Parts: sequence; C-alpha cells; structure tokens
Amino acid sequence: MTDQLDMTRIPQHIAIIMDGNGRWAKQRGKERSFGHQAGVDAIYRITEECSHLGVKYLTLYTFSTENWNRPTDEVTALMGLVITALEEELFMKNDVRFEVIGDFDRLPDDVQKKLTEVKEHTANNKTMTMVIALSYSSRWEIVQAVRKIVTEVHDMEELPQKILKNWKTGGIRAEDITEDFINQHLQTSFMPDPDLLIRTGGELRLSNYLLWQIAYSELYFCDTYWPDFDEECLHQAIISYQKRQRRFGKTEAQIEREIMSQNDK
Repeated sequence: MTDQLDMTRIPQHIAIIMDGNGRWAKQRGKERSFGHQAGVDAIYRITEECSHLGVKYLTLYTFSTENWNRPTDEVTALMGLVITALEEELFMKNDVRFEVIGDFDRLPDDVQKKLTEVKEHTANNKTMTMVIALSYSSRWEIVQAVRKIVTEVHDMEELPQKILKNWKTGGIRAEDITEDFINQHLQTSFMPDPDLLIRTGGELRLSNYLLWQIAYSELYFCDTYWPDFDEECLHQAIISYQKRQRRFGKTEAQIEREIMSQNDK
C-alpha cells in the first residue's frame, strides 16, 4: 500500500496502544508471555518502517501503572522482556534515538540500568525518536506535573523570569498557568503532541494514555492484535489519517482558505 501514501503528509508523531498480545497467545493455546514476545517482533517491524517513512516520533504504550496489578509472574516476565528486547542494533541501524517516559524509579534496578544504557548509547541518533511509555499513565503524569510546579514554588530559591513572572511575591498568579507552562512540566515536554493515535486489538478506549497530549490527535482503532500488526496495517492507519482534515476547532472553509493561501505563496 506504499504507493497510496502521500509522503508529504506523513504524521510526524505516531502513538500506539499495543493491545492484544494476551488474546493472540490464547487463540494459539499459549501462555500470555508468548504473546508479549511476539509483540516485540511487531515493535521491531513498526519502528523500522516508521523510521523509513519519515516519522519523527513513535511512542509505544508498553506497560501502564495499572499493569502493576497483573499477576506477579506476568509482571516479572514483562520486565525481563524489556531487558532482552532493547536491542541496540535496531536503534543504531535505523538511526533511532531511544527515550522512556513513566515512573522510572518504580522499575527494577536491572531494567533501569538497561534503559539508561540504551538512552545514552543512542543519544546522538537523529532520524527518529522511539519512546516507550513504561510504568506510565496519563493521570499519574499530570499529578507529577502539578507536584513539580508546587515543588518549584516552595523549594527553589530563584526561578527564571520566563517561568514564574512574580517569583518575588512568593507565588504564582492564576494567569501564569498556561497550556505551555503545563506542557513544560509533563514527561513528554521534549516532543510534539501525537498527530495520530493507533490502538490495536479491537478495544475502543484510551486506557489512560497521553490524555493531555492527544486533545487534537486523529484516532485510529483496528481489530488486528498487536503481534499481527505489520507494515501494511501501519500504512492503512496512515492512509486513514491522510484522508481526514485536521481543523483544530476551525471550520472546513477556514482550513480550505488557509490551504489555498499557502499554495499561492
């Protein structure tokens, strides 16, 4: 389906909820861990293809804060899989930088060590950034952002004028709290909001994922389980995205006038 893609309108940031590993394994009479391992192969495929297509950021929902409530043996297996799955060859071969968002301190020490190593070794790669959301949830992230703001106000002796305009008065005015101010305190402050959110596995919910950031993202749901999600599935999602008009609150007529004005330049 590559010939159907408009290469001038590839989404710059794709976020994915990788759902269906367990059900994929169950259909085959296997343990859930078998599905998670198969899901790693899908990560490799999609990361490489996104890099080749010109996607700049790929964010993958790998493990939510709620997932800590799963059976201990499954959580242990998933944490072990994180270590074995992060093959640096994938990142270096495709010039992909690695980042992670989530409650880093809650992760096992060996997982923290592996994540830090891969981040450091891929820091200079520039073609694409692949981000895994690990021990992450959106509500947790927003709570952490509020705590950061409160901590800055109470604990720092001096703050940049651009962040707190009235630091000398000892507080923040209501008008100081803007969307940009909050964005600066989110885990995702280093990247733009997703253009396209994909969820595999047939479920029609967001599962506490990037709720602030996807306010104007295009949503794409498919029945394909994540281990079966391949390059063609990705192309279908992008083609669906490209058929839509992103209006960001404006009317269709306004968007069309803006397009015509840009074309005239």
